[in-house]
Amino acid sequence: MSEPLRVIIGAGAQTWPGWIPTQRDQLDLTDRATFERYFGNRRADALLCEHVWEHLTPEQGREAARLCLDYLKPGGWLRCAVPDANFPDEAYQQLVQVGGPGPADHPAADHQVVYDAPTFRAVFENAGFDVDLLEYCDDTGRFHYHAWDVSSGPVYRSLLLDHRNRDGHLGFVSLILDARKPGGTPD
Repeated sequence: MSEPLRVIIGAGAQTWPGWIPTQRDQLDLTDRATFERYFGNRRADALLCEHVWEHLTPEQGREAARLCLDYLKPGGWLRCAVPDANFPDEAYQQLVQVGGPGPADHPAADHQVVYDAPTFRAVFENAGFDVDLLEYCDDTGRFHYHAWDVSSGPVYRSLLLDHRNRDGHLGFVSLILDARKPGGTPD
């Protein structure tokens, strides 16, 4: 049996054991041709995408969800994390806001959208995925954590991994979901 094909989209400097990191020139969520070149006839067992979707316009995000669905095996999944519009921390919201905190060279300067859980979930459900919310803040700002296996697809900016979340204090959260392609268990 071959190793599962697990790919990080927009990895930057991030690497995780068992995952293949890719950059935008290899897999561009706005360019189907990059997926065709990278995957060919293969399909991924899992995709991981941490803090990339917010750099896409809402329409690009919807198209990217459909693109990812096409390149997953039946039963395959995409774990996706973005900044959470409902995290009740003023400094966090200033940092992640559309356009970022100010400087043109800041990594958040090209943020196009800040999602809340219902809106982000709909992006993937409307593309045809079954969606499970793993971490998010509701519209009152209350944080929800649904136990998930970090080893199956790590997200650094999460409750359990981010160094800013210590001693019962949430310093940085993400809206994290699993979007599963219907159809069964991948080979």
